Amino acid sequence: MPGKTTDQEARKEEGGKLRLPSSKIYQLIAKEGREELERPFQSLAASGLVAGLCISFSLFCEGFFKLHAPEGADFYLVENLGYTVGFLIVVLGRFQLFTENTITVILPLLEEPSRNHLVRIARLWSVVLAFNLVGTFLIALMVSHLPLFSPEQIEPFMEVSRHAVDRPLGDVFFQAMPAGFLIAAMVWMMPTAEHSKVLVIAAMTYLIAIGDFAHVIAGSVEAFLLMLHGDIGLGHGLGYLILSAAGNIIGGTGVFAMMAYAQVREEM
Repeated sequence: MPGKTTDQEARKEEGGKLRLPSSKIYQLIAKEGREELERPFQSLAASGLVAGLCISFSLFCEGFFKLHAPEGADFYLVENLGYTVGFLIVVLGRFQLFTENTITVILPLLEEPSRNHLVRIARLWSVVLAFNLVGTFLIALMVSHLPLFSPEQIEPFMEVSRHAVDRPLGDVFFQAMPAGFLIAAMVWMMPTAEHSKVLVIAAMTYLIAIGDFAHVIAGSVEAFLLMLHGDIGLGHGLGYLILSAAGNIIGGTGVFAMMAYAQVREEM
């Protein structure tokens, strides 16, 4: 009859108004983590390499904003919008980013702990992290040795990199923890974001940028660029990478993933 709502339509309408429960979000992300753990080496390596190449656009866009900022103006909040671009490309492109995997592959481990699962996580982390870094190193190498950008464009890249990486190593670990936490929060929110995925990614990564938090993959482009130009030594550059990776893991796995599991374990 005209104007009458069927049961199916009513359930669909009601479902659209309900939020996914935390246990369902956990299961969706854990399912994705299990699928990632089953991917062959070649797929992980290729995806990790592309993610490393793409994340460099965070540095490029920040540099372009800085280059074209009005002289003498405080353009900091606008410049840092550029930081979100690389993450948008990587996350929406479904490429393998190391810091996303600090939660996705950990959730199924917390649900069903096993030695085999730990071994597979170690394999995935090592492959993705290594090829993310290969990608960022290649970008830094090309920027340093190929005429991709003019000297006027490269200078703001260097300024952004110095600001991000040339800091006391004793601070890097602690400044990396919030970045790992925010990336894990971003992953947690994605199943319910629907048409707001761009906003979620941009908001979380913008907070990392304006907070001056350390992200190992985005920061590695800057660290490699500074090392290749002789602005920092090998020891400082490698120290930054190791400490930021450790802080990202603690923030994403040790804090957020454990909190996520704690709130749903009685419902699983």
